[in-house]
Amino acid sequence: MKNFKQSVFELIVDTSTNLPPDVRRAIKRAQGLENPGTRSALALETIATNVDMACTDSGAICQDTGMPTFFIHTPVGANQLVMRQWIDEALVEATAKGKLRPNSVDSLTGKNSGNNLGNGSPIIHWEQWENNNEIEIKLILKGGGCENKNIQYSLPADLDHLGKAGRNFDGIRKCILHAVWQAQGHGCAIGALGVCVGGDRTSSYDFAKQQLFRTLDDVNPDAQLAELENYIMESANKLQIGTMGFGGNATLIGCKIGVLNRLPASFFVSVAYDCWAFRRQGVILDAATGSIKRWLYKDEKPVITMGKKEGIPFTGKEITLTTPISEEKIRSLKVGDVVLISGTMFTGRDAIHSYLMDHDSPVNLQGQILYHCGPVVLKEGDVWKIKAAGPTTSSREEPYQADIIKKFGIRAIIGKGGMGAKTLAALKEHGAVYLNAIGGAAQYYSRCIEAVEGVDLLEFGIPEAMWHLRVKDFPAIVTMDAHGNSLHADVEKLSGEELSKLSHTVY
Repeated sequence: MKNFKQSVFELIVDTSTNLPPDVRRAIKRAQGLENPGTRSALALETIATNVDMACTDSGAICQDTGMPTFFIHTPVGANQLVMRQWIDEALVEATAKGKLRPNSVDSLTGKNSGNNLGNGSPIIHWEQWENNNEIEIKLILKGGGCENKNIQYSLPADLDHLGKAGRNFDGIRKCILHAVWQAQGHGCAIGALGVCVGGDRTSSYDFAKQQLFRTLDDVNPDAQLAELENYIMESANKLQIGTMGFGGNATLIGCKIGVLNRLPASFFVSVAYDCWAFRRQGVILDAATGSIKRWLYKDEKPVITMGKKEGIPFTGKEITLTTPISEEKIRSLKVGDVVLISGTMFTGRDAIHSYLMDHDSPVNLQGQILYHCGPVVLKEGDVWKIKAAGPTTSSREEPYQADIIKKFGIRAIIGKGGMGAKTLAALKEHGAVYLNAIGGAAQYYSRCIEAVEGVDLLEFGIPEAMWHLRVKDFPAIVTMDAHGNSLHADVEKLSGEELSKLSHTVY
């Protein structure tokens, strides 16, 4: 087993940096559904370009590399204790080389371990099989944004726009449709669903996530479930949620449904939502040497090129913003404007927002931009280098954002998924905007960062620190303006109306 650790390291790197061919094909199909020049078409082209960049440079596709979760089959009698040690060592090495973001945080102290190890992380599911010659390892890297959009239903239930969902096939249908709708752009649509019908509270969620290891273009062997999967795909794309929740014709790239027996008193439907950055891979190892014999999610054909060209197509109508930004300039913007940002911006996510509520800012934020981002950062000599830097889900900061805009005179927030009514009111009152960057496009945005000019509050850990970034032509779309308009609220309302039309669908 001398090669086991190296094989796991290669699995981790490939999972983080290279989308499987079935996912690439699904994204390509989604691109074909969108009209050129629309917000969703622009977002998909950015995604495609980002996928190419990550593969070419072996960089993290998305800066949020999630909680590494392994599903492993071993021969009877294999030493799982030693394998666990080697897996841990491979994770530490991958983190140190910037292929994974340090994501393991003590739930009581908030301290980041810095190496992705800790109580309960990584997650490893072990199972024996009767194949004495091979070991199977599957890995999924599922980021926090989409993990937060997982949802579990206990039937019967009353669902927004769909009404009563009973303990029957129609109730299952309604739960899955509702799961798509509630995700909106927060989970980085276009997304994929793993669904479990039945089980108990824990086994149901676990089995739902396991469905994500099916290829997106396979066919469910149960004819009734295959029909339901096809229905969900067609119906979800009628909701007009679109990529990033911008509105559009493509909302899902996959739906995979499994079933477990349940208790008579319980009827759970659990949905594991995954984003377009659908990072899962697997290998078969030689049980004697630990060497990789074959990959589970790779074609023999060359990797599909995703983007049409290097960079994304701009129209020439983009608006240039240079920090610090005046209130007059901000109030001239409207929903739908594409901006190109140059100057200095500052990152701030959960820990920073909580800190700023009760403390002064370590930097002057008047007229500045706060970027909801937890980047992958490595120190090379005395210089910090950004390795991946896409946006995080902004809705988590809704309890803080209005107060922080008012307190510090911030002119723009960058994130993904939009924010709520309290933040929208603050944007209008104080003259600020919300800018939506493309979730998961961590390599693309890292190219827009010229330098790290400083860092504060590093004690919160690399993802949660306040990084000072000098950027050039950093693109984003105005989705909430200083006049009370919100694209996110509009799309949620429209998609809710479309969802209501499906409440009595017969298929």
